[in-house]
Amino acid sequence: MIDPRPSPVSAARRRAALDALRRGAVPESGLDLLATGLDRFESALDAELDAVASGASVFKAVRGEYGSGKTFFTRWLGERAKQRNFAVSEIQVSETETPLHKLETVYRRLTERLSTTSFPPSALRPVVDAWFYALEEDALAAGADEHDLSGAVDQLLAARLTEVSRHAPSFAAALRGYRSALAEGDESTAAAVLAWLGGQPHVAAAARRSAGVRGDLDHFGALGFLQGLLTVLRDSGHRGLFVVLDEVETLQRVRSDARDKALNALRQLIDEVHSGRFPGLYLVITGTPAFYDGQQGVQRLPPLAQRLATDFTTDPRFDNPRAVQLRLSGFTLESLTGLGVTIRDLYASGADSHDRIKTLADDAYIADLARAVGGALGGKVGVAPRLFLKKLVGDVLDRIDQFRDFDPRQHYRLTVGSSELTDVERNLAASSSADDIDLEL
Repeated sequence: MIDPRPSPVSAARRRAALDALRRGAVPESGLDLLATGLDRFESALDAELDAVASGASVFKAVRGEYGSGKTFFTRWLGERAKQRNFAVSEIQVSETETPLHKLETVYRRLTERLSTTSFPPSALRPVVDAWFYALEEDALAAGADEHDLSGAVDQLLAARLTEVSRHAPSFAAALRGYRSALAEGDESTAAAVLAWLGGQPHVAAAARRSAGVRGDLDHFGALGFLQGLLTVLRDSGHRGLFVVLDEVETLQRVRSDARDKALNALRQLIDEVHSGRFPGLYLVITGTPAFYDGQQGVQRLPPLAQRLATDFTTDPRFDNPRAVQLRLSGFTLESLTGLGVTIRDLYASGADSHDRIKTLADDAYIADLARAVGGALGGKVGVAPRLFLKKLVGDVLDRIDQFRDFDPRQHYRLTVGSSELTDVERNLAASSSADDIDLEL
């Protein structure tokens, strides 16, 4: 018989999630504790993750307005990927730091943000070290002894990277150079070669010469290096790589020539994923509806628009989660209140003042707070989750937990200062006639 009681949440997971909300940020982990309304996606997306773990590749586009939960959604999906022993990397697309039309920069950010269940970013070195350990184990299992182990490992390295070397022979060369430097006890050279393998520019010429590689990684070489990284991940025990390109709508604000190059790079990535070149890759992009539907975004490049075309004229209840593009509808007052209740219950489950929290921050009060925060943002409840949860945790629940005589209906008045708002939130707040919003008691 299955125990119907929910599994207890560890103090560390609860603390990490609540600390992030208190700062007004999306938690890096523990998203399953906060997820509401995502169950309609679970079956289809889990099936896709399982297919990728078996050698397939998937591309997915997520659309939603600001505040609809795109970052939350991708991190939630990334956690499900990590549960299947995927490596994960989340990349913020930006005109200055990570322009999408420069895939060598995207690859570099990918390796910088690479994480696994065991290692935080950057997990590139532990992954590469685990790969060489696996090669040594395979060589020993095949009958190699200590004297010819090095040669046997080199043979296995060449064999495993045969397909990669057709497109990017310097990937295998850099791995050999890294291993040789380690064997010689030259840590600085090993670190420099590994940095070059991760796409870092301006690596010392002496380190590059020792590994037999030249120059810096370029746009086309980046795709070959991604292919090589997938091979290394798979052979070191990881079942796939989950990559998020977040906020691709920033492409709409760059120069037209850079925008066209970026859109074409995105089209190229999609085609490469669908061609089967990247087995074990689950690639996700996020953007606003204006990016997907507007003439300054996807529609500017008809072949890209064709690849991402999805029918959203039907009732959102019947959106197909298997489609290439997913729609996040955003929060209503009801769903925002439901999220607040979930957070309240999570907080109370580890608090000394459990009963007081449940009584003073009851469902009706949470609904009032959600309504008030939405009112402070010009009535736009759909963009209120970040600020609402920040206020709920930091201004209300923390005070109930710490002060026995604190009653939020008597002692708390919601105020929203300009300095605590994002640019989008600030613009919405400016459309509201009130500077400070009082809770209706």
